[in-house]
Amino acid sequence: MPCPALPDGFDATDPDVLQSGVPHPEFAELRRTAPVWWCPQERGTTGFDDDGYWAVTRHEDVKYVSTHPELFSSTPNTAVVRFNEHIGRDQIEVQKLIMLNMDPPEHTRVRQIVQRGFTPRAIRGLETTLRERAARIVDEAGKRPGSDFDFVTDIAVELPLQAIAELIGVPQEDRSRIFDWSNKMVAYDDPEYAITEEVGAEAAMELIGYSMNMAAARKECPAKDIVSQLVAAEDEGNLSTDEFGFFVLLLAVAGNETTRNAISHGMYAFLTHPEQWELYKRERPATTAEEIVRWATPVTAFQRTATQDTEIGGVTIRQGDRVGMFYSSANNDPEVFEHPERFDITRDPNPHIGFGGGGPHFCLGKSLAVKEIDLIFNALADTLPDLRLVSDPRRLRSAWINGIKELRVAPA
Repeated sequence: MPCPALPDGFDATDPDVLQSGVPHPEFAELRRTAPVWWCPQERGTTGFDDDGYWAVTRHEDVKYVSTHPELFSSTPNTAVVRFNEHIGRDQIEVQKLIMLNMDPPEHTRVRQIVQRGFTPRAIRGLETTLRERAARIVDEAGKRPGSDFDFVTDIAVELPLQAIAELIGVPQEDRSRIFDWSNKMVAYDDPEYAITEEVGAEAAMELIGYSMNMAAARKECPAKDIVSQLVAAEDEGNLSTDEFGFFVLLLAVAGNETTRNAISHGMYAFLTHPEQWELYKRERPATTAEEIVRWATPVTAFQRTATQDTEIGGVTIRQGDRVGMFYSSANNDPEVFEHPERFDITRDPNPHIGFGGGGPHFCLGKSLAVKEIDLIFNALADTLPDLRLVSDPRRLRSAWINGIKELRVAPA
């Protein structure tokens, strides 16, 4: 087996690694020498009762795993590539009720129902409202007292939260509760938040309970919103109250955390590549949002579990082995992207897999996320065109989210 030149004990799912930054040099070494590489882990330290996982780092191989759910399942160990030593197997089992961790045909059934809320018509129906909200968010941030502000909490957080609230009928005054719950669910690896697995699990249950109550109310008294469409007639192929609760939990993370971090990374990229910001302000390329997602890759990795003995890139994978798909590496594969190290908002074509590698789990909310990114940067270019960076971003300590906790900026 090839022996890549990596730091001793290197593991791209180690939260300390990602807090320092995406390990691009190590990913490049793996793509070159061992694109399907066994990463050993001490049994019982990651939530899984095994000795490690296969790290898949090439674009081609990540797409292969993504598009063969019959060989690589999302269910046995969920799609989350690493938990921590405190989580119990019972807590992992509960997560199988989330669509992200389902396989066909159950995944197909649930996805066909929930995608009603993400049709092109539904997204177009939100556009005018979201454009007004984006303009208001940026305008209010620019008027805050003081010389600088936190771009993450004052701008990047708000539009994804408001979009989710608008989409599923959550009262806007409750959006801060959604933000708090979703933060607690994913920030258990970051000591700054002092959040334990128990607190994260409690936040998840509070969000699910809130959503189930909303579903029950809509069944009793339907409204003109997506909740009513999804739950009002359960016996006619709609979601059960429980299923709706877990769908909102997924939406809170997938539609909030990821888009927020894409926007935050996008702003930091523009501030550190001023020529790209000048180009954007002049021309507003339609390719911008896709390059921001490639550059940011907010979810660095998900995993699958082999359902049978198989191969990836000529490497034998045994039934039951976990396989980590590293999107951050695949989105910087020079076999696919010319000069992937460059932030280029005119990049076209741009076959990135920041929304997943295809297959049944391709991101349901891609169109909405791209629209949100476009709207917020158009508003920034119109209202705060001369922002400057005050300090380097503070990064989230996480095993699989490329997150920015704070990005302080100021009008020039």
